[in-house]
Order: sequence, then structure tokens, then C-alpha cells
Amino acid sequence: MEGECECSREFFLFILAGLVEIGGGYLIWLWLREGVSFCYGIMGSLILVLYGIIPTLQDFPYFGRVYAAYGGVFIILAVFWGWAIDKKIPDFYDGLGALISPIGVSVMLWGPRT
Repeated sequence: MEGECECSREFFLFILAGLVEIGGGYLIWLWLREGVSFCYGIMGSLILVLYGIIPTLQDFPYFGRVYAAYGGVFIILAVFWGWAIDKKIPDFYDGLGALISPIGVSVMLWGPRT
């Protein structure tokens, strides 16, 4: 039961980090590319600072491994963000890439090591 709880916490932190990074980046995108208020850029920047903090809450000991594994989670979240927020329907290759990425994440985080 304890391992289950820890895995849920790790998963939650990966999802939270992804949503914060994409959300902050999206606000800056809106400011610079879509011409919305400068306040969007400020808010996006502050949210991205939060993104820099969230991965440090992971229990995995290596920075590179956490960020590389997070990248796989980010791929999935970015595809869903584009679909839900930008209303851009993912094509076959978007879906295929999103399906493949959890395999890489799993290998990096839980592969047997000596």
C-alpha cells in the first residue's frame, strides 16, 4: 500500500509540473504571439518559476532522470492541451508519439539497476 501511495504522489507531481509548465508557457505565448496584455507574460513567468520548483519535490535522486522522464509526461500533456485548449485535433503521429512516451518514462524511472 505504501508503494502505491508513493507512486501516486510521483505521478501527481509529474502531472502538476507539466500543467504548470504548459500553462505558464501558454500565457507567454499568448502575450508574445497573440498580442494579449503584458500581464499574461508576467503571470506566465511567475508560473514558470513554480514549474522549476515542483520537480525538486520528486523522490528520484537524479536531476537528469527526473527531467528526462518528465519530458515523456510533458509530451502527453502537451498533446491534450493542444486538443482541449487550442482546439487542434491531434493527428495519427501526435497520438503515436504520445503512446510511445510512457514506455520511455517507465524504462528510465523503474528499469532495474545495479
